[in-house]
Amino acid sequence: MKITINRAPVLTLWAAVVAERLGFDWDEAVTLGRTVAGLNAYAKGKALGIFHPRPKELKEQRKALAHGEEMHVDLLQRAVPVVRTPDGLRAVSKGKPIDPASVERYLHAKFGAGFEAALKAMRELARTRDAEELAHEAFHLYESFRPEVPAGTRGWGAAGVLDVARIAALK
Repeated sequence: MKITINRAPVLTLWAAVVAERLGFDWDEAVTLGRTVAGLNAYAKGKALGIFHPRPKELKEQRKALAHGEEMHVDLLQRAVPVVRTPDGLRAVSKGKPIDPASVERYLHAKFGAGFEAALKAMRELARTRDAEELAHEAFHLYESFRPEVPAGTRGWGAAGVLDVARIAALK
């Protein structure tokens, strides 16, 4: 199966699968995955000159850190901010816990009919490594199967082809 899709939802799903393999429940994992993809996109956007730090946003972020307790989870070479909610850990975006149902809707919309096949292939790949090994290799594995897009700003938001068989071949 081949799915035409951009990289952000692929990274979101893979990071969620890795987080699940590392012991997080699915609702926790999908919020972590969404944040990893967002942090990755922001870093890439900054490197490409698309995003620039804004003093007002930085000031708001500093204020948010001063309130409440927060911790970070290392996932796919990103430090993901999380908070404990009544429903478990949730990754944080713009100072608020992410709703796992919104991430699920996003993933189903982006992957379409290929969602279950991609999820199955990623989970099978994740199970081929012990948790510590997977934590160390996860981003490299993603780079091995992510959709190919043009380099630089031409590739920003561009769709490529995710080959589910390529994921399975990495097992």
